[in-house]
Amino acid sequence: QVQLVESGGGLVQPGGSLSLSCAASGSISRINSMGWYRQSRGNQRELVADINSGGTINYADSVKGRFTISRDNAKDTVFLQMNSLKPEDAAVYFCHGDIQPYNIHYPTYIYWGQGTQVTVSL
Repeated sequence: QVQLVESGGGLVQPGGSLSLSCAASGSISRINSMGWYRQSRGNQRELVADINSGGTINYADSVKGRFTISRDNAKDTVFLQMNSLKPEDAAVYFCHGDIQPYNIHYPTYIYWGQGTQVTVSL
């Protein structure tokens, strides 16, 4: 089993900053990519940013220049630094991992964290 455990999030005023972290644990053979999605009420879950094992990073256009994703491969942890937050960034943020469990004979699966709330409000 593989678990993704998120931390961070909370309430911040517009223009403020928050950081999220997500640690993968369990029987992990290989992590192909990890990243963050978000979902606000009434909207579909959308990609915020992800980073693969080679270090290639993707950002949603709406967060480019404000959010930074990074990864600690030794700790199987991904971070999201969010600056200049806007009210429209408010959502539940989900950690996402494309991970091969156990050993090389297993296929990769998509794993999700439980979600952490980010609220941007005065």
